[in-house]
Amino acid sequence: MVGWHSDGWLALGWGWGRETGAVSYRHLLVTIDGAVATITLDRPEKRNALALEVMEELTQALRDVAGSDATGVILAANGPVFSAGHNFGDMAGAELADIRHLFDVCTEMMNTVQSIPQVVIARVHALATAAGCQLVATCDLAVAAESAGFAIPGGKGGLFCHTPLVAVARNIGRKRALEMALTGDPITAATAAEWGLINHAVPDAELEAATADLLARATRGSVASKAMGKRTFYAQVGLDQPDAYALAVETMSQAATTPDAQEGIAAFLEKRKPNFTHRE
Repeated sequence: MVGWHSDGWLALGWGWGRETGAVSYRHLLVTIDGAVATITLDRPEKRNALALEVMEELTQALRDVAGSDATGVILAANGPVFSAGHNFGDMAGAELADIRHLFDVCTEMMNTVQSIPQVVIARVHALATAAGCQLVATCDLAVAAESAGFAIPGGKGGLFCHTPLVAVARNIGRKRALEMALTGDPITAATAAEWGLINHAVPDAELEAATADLLARATRGSVASKAMGKRTFYAQVGLDQPDAYALAVETMSQAATTPDAQEGIAAFLEKRKPNFTHRE
């Protein structure tokens, strides 16, 4: 969908840009519809492999959306595969420094997904493998079509999926994560939902509607409150319990004094609908 965004960003079929000097993306489609931005991997002939330039573009697109008025982001893909993961062509014959740079760029992209204030939901229509599976695991939420599948297949070959396992293990637990990594075998969308890698597996025809419904429910309420909540969740989830509570108590104490929190409290006490007006 093409149209002007409220802060002057133009949503085009190929990217985001200011009114002048618009920057296009070679491997992504970036669109906006109301408060929802959709970033689509659009390199189907390469199975949406996360080549270096693709990861750089996706990181930039996420940062562009982060500065917009969008409240939610759908991460989708075109073609028969959601994402086949890293492009081995980037690693074949490469020097150690170049390969380190590749994985640093990948880590930066994954961290950007979790650091932007918007809720990011993966809409997975097909197979997501290796770093593609890592990308799904990194998103805040994920919905998949029943025909989709997930794998971290390095265990079958010569390059173990070390970095994808970081994200996957933070979703599904050690034994299941190691089963995926050591066997390399794919799991179905239904199994991915049962294990906690995704939120829901739905009939293929219902994928877009189910994703939109979950995102709408996840973005209602105070935008500022959710942005703070997302940031604090990722900050505390890896801490031990005393440190996690210390961080959460301080954050929630500060949050309670914000305009939107006070408006929500007042609206509850006065039995009326709240009027949230603040952004992060």
